[in-house]
Amino acid sequence: MSKRNSQAAKTAARERLRAERERQAKREKVKRQVVVACSVVGVLAVAGGIGYAVVQGNKPGYWEAAQDDKLVKPANSSGENGTTVVIGESDAKKTLELYEDPRCPVCATFEQSVGKTIEKDVEDGKYKIRFVGASFLDRGLGGEGSKNALSALGAALNVGPEAFLAYKSALYSAEHHPAESEDKFKDDSYLIEVANTVDDLKGNKQFQKDVKDGTFDKWALEMSETFDDSGVEGTPTLKMDGKQLTGSNGKNAPMTVEEFNTAIDKALKG
Repeated sequence: MSKRNSQAAKTAARERLRAERERQAKREKVKRQVVVACSVVGVLAVAGGIGYAVVQGNKPGYWEAAQDDKLVKPANSSGENGTTVVIGESDAKKTLELYEDPRCPVCATFEQSVGKTIEKDVEDGKYKIRFVGASFLDRGLGGEGSKNALSALGAALNVGPEAFLAYKSALYSAEHHPAESEDKFKDDSYLIEVANTVDDLKGNKQFQKDVKDGTFDKWALEMSETFDDSGVEGTPTLKMDGKQLTGSNGKNAPMTVEEFNTAIDKALKG
């Protein structure tokens, strides 16, 4: 091979190498541009997501917004905000105050044990009952089941006192009451399902509409505030003439019919 041919071959090889390096450099540049572009999009997406989350976080929650709703008082209620719920014969001299949170498991146990006795006493005119509903378990456990169930109880009260008592009993029943950590009462469909086991509420279109529309949501919040202002710290709590009724340990609510009868007979004589 001549020197000239050898030099030409080297030159051609160098040219091919240079061209290949240029192509490689262009590919690397494009690759970097794509990575940077994707990174910018990712940053913008994250920033947008954070911005959206901040905006959403600053929006009032449903129940917080319900504070500004128009107050609708259920029929068969009284008081400034309709939170005085007294059921029984008007000539009954004494009133048993009953403080309960719908999600409270101890309230469920109490109602399953003593609830029918209270209903029978009220029917016989032995005393009236005043119901005060709470929703502190929503705050403690997270969720909205207590408030939503109180709203549904307001819808039942709007139908009638008997419907209210029967519905309250159904909500606390062993069959329908969930564990306190399970926020099942937040679902309107479940509250309506339970209501369909109550004669006065079964298939009641107005009751169902009130539950779905949240007609008594504002009332439920007012009822919760009434409980918070009462000074009562736990549920179930029973009071008569300002004095707390307790079981045999002298501290907690009477949890058996025998303990309840002993406590209520003493209170009625007091």
